[in-house]
Amino acid sequence: MNNLELQKIANEVRKGVITATYHAKSGHPGGSLSAADIYTFLYFEEMNIDPTNPKMETRDRFVLSKGHTAPGYYSTLANRGFFPVEDLKTLRKLGSYLQGHPEMKHIPGVDMSSGSLGQGISAAVGMALGAKLDSKTNRVYTLVGDGELQEGQVWEASMFAGHRKLDNLVVIVDNNGLQIDGNIDDVCSPRPIDKKFEAFNFHVICIDAHDFDQIRAAFKEAKETKGKPTAIIVTSIKGKNVSFMENKAAWHGTAPNAEQYELAMAELEKVGEALCQK
Repeated sequence: MNNLELQKIANEVRKGVITATYHAKSGHPGGSLSAADIYTFLYFEEMNIDPTNPKMETRDRFVLSKGHTAPGYYSTLANRGFFPVEDLKTLRKLGSYLQGHPEMKHIPGVDMSSGSLGQGISAAVGMALGAKLDSKTNRVYTLVGDGELQEGQVWEASMFAGHRKLDNLVVIVDNNGLQIDGNIDDVCSPRPIDKKFEAFNFHVICIDAHDFDQIRAAFKEAKETKGKPTAIIVTSIKGKNVSFMENKAAWHGTAPNAEQYELAMAELEKVGEALCQK
């Protein structure tokens, strides 16, 4: 799939984020929008998956460690064909299978329930170790927030992964610089992120989260890296492609109202129109 096709899909994923959080009147759009390009690349190019057979034994696994960005995850799964896009409007509704955080028992394509920050990466490390012990070739990917790096469990899991040389594991850090309380550097700085992962015996790659050439090259490099897990630190823009949400910590966990919904969707429509003209 070429970059233009991926950009168009990522824009649809972002529309799904806005639609889902608007109808729910709650949720986390900021970090969902920042990770949309990563979600898109993983599910439309990188990972070995089959929407018609979500439990395929040989599938690659994905764990959303920053589980609050479920709107972006759900929108990606829906656009990939795991369930109807229309169902995004039921996010957080009573009786809906699309809960506020990913739930593996009822949502097709979700490999691990998550939401308690720091725990998802541990589950991913366990999956990677299990694959190694069973001599399986499937790979494991996990998306971690930069604010989430303040959780000690992240580093316990990383220490174990590095020690066990889990080269089938890729940890993606969505480094948008903001968390619910503000700038990560003001709250409790996790920097230098790259040096910390290197200290735990990770191969580290730093890229622009919104550049598909860099994304593709990074995941290729991760596959070619042997003897150690890979951490891909992606510098992203929280609220990407919705002007009034970009780089605003307030949009970490705030849903758009009717006026904001219309404005955001209009901006994303313009992005889509521009992509169609390329």
